[in-house]
Amino acid sequence: MTTTAPARPAPFRIARIRPLNSSEQFFVTNPAQDFGGDAGSVWEIIESPFPGSPANQNSPERAGWTLGSRVAETDFTFLAPCSPANVFGMAHNTGAPGRALPAQAFHKASTSVVGPHEPILLSPDVGYVDPEAELTVVVGRTSRNLTLATARAAVLGFTIGNDVSARDLQKSDELWISAKSQDTFTPLGPWIVINFDDDDAAISIVHNGTELAAASTRDLGWGVDEILIYLSSFMTLHPGDVILTGFPAECRQLRPGDTVTCRIAGLGDLTNPVRATPVV
Repeated sequence: MTTTAPARPAPFRIARIRPLNSSEQFFVTNPAQDFGGDAGSVWEIIESPFPGSPANQNSPERAGWTLGSRVAETDFTFLAPCSPANVFGMAHNTGAPGRALPAQAFHKASTSVVGPHEPILLSPDVGYVDPEAELTVVVGRTSRNLTLATARAAVLGFTIGNDVSARDLQKSDELWISAKSQDTFTPLGPWIVINFDDDDAAISIVHNGTELAAASTRDLGWGVDEILIYLSSFMTLHPGDVILTGFPAECRQLRPGDTVTCRIAGLGDLTNPVRATPVV
C-alpha cells in the first residue's frame, strides 16, 4: 500500500504598501498565481500578519483603505514587506564547502533595509561592492530552541533579499559590520510568498539587463530548517525578523548608475537602482 503526501497549500502573497502621496502603510494580500496578470495587480487590505509588532501595524482606516477594501497597484508603492527588528545573514553558505564549516551567522543593521525600487547608495570610499540575491526567511512567530519538527511553524513565508556587500571592507572588518550594514545595503521585497516551495528554486541576478549564471536554493549548504534551529539555539527570533540564507549564483560589481534585479523563481523580482551617496 502506498501513501500520498498531502498536497501543499496554494501559495499566496502578502505585501506592505504605501498609498500614493501618503506616509501611511497597509498590509495587503493577493492569491493570484500569475503575478503579472490583471488579478495579480489587485490586492485586498488585511490585518497585519505581525500582531504585537508596533513597527508592522496598519495605519488607521480611511475611505477606500479599510479591511477588505481592494486596491490596485497603480494606487500604491511596495515597501519592504516587513520592518524587522533583526536582520541575519548566513556566512559561507554555498554548497559542500560551506557545509564543511560550522554554521555561522552575521547581523545586519535593520536601518540597512530598503524596499523595491529604492536606491542602493554607494559612498565614494566604499570600494568594491557586490549584490547577492538570497532566499530570505520571514519569521512569523516568537521562537526559541526550534527543532526539525517545529522549525517550519516559525516561518511566515519567504521574500527576496539583496545582501549588498562591500568586499574591501569585509577584508578589514572581521565582524563585517561596515561591509554589510551600510544604509540601503539590504533591499527586501517586493512581497512575502506564503506556502512557497523553497526546495529547488532558481536564483539569479540581472545586472543592467543581463541575466547572470543562475543557481538554486538546493545549492545552499545549510537548509532553512537547519538555519532556524541554529539561530534559535542562542537567541529568540521575533515576528518580522528576516534571515538571508546565502547566495550560490554569479554576481557582478555594482557601480553608480547600475540597475540590479535579484530573481528567485516563484518569488518574483526585486529591482533597485544604484546611486552615488548624495553630497550633504
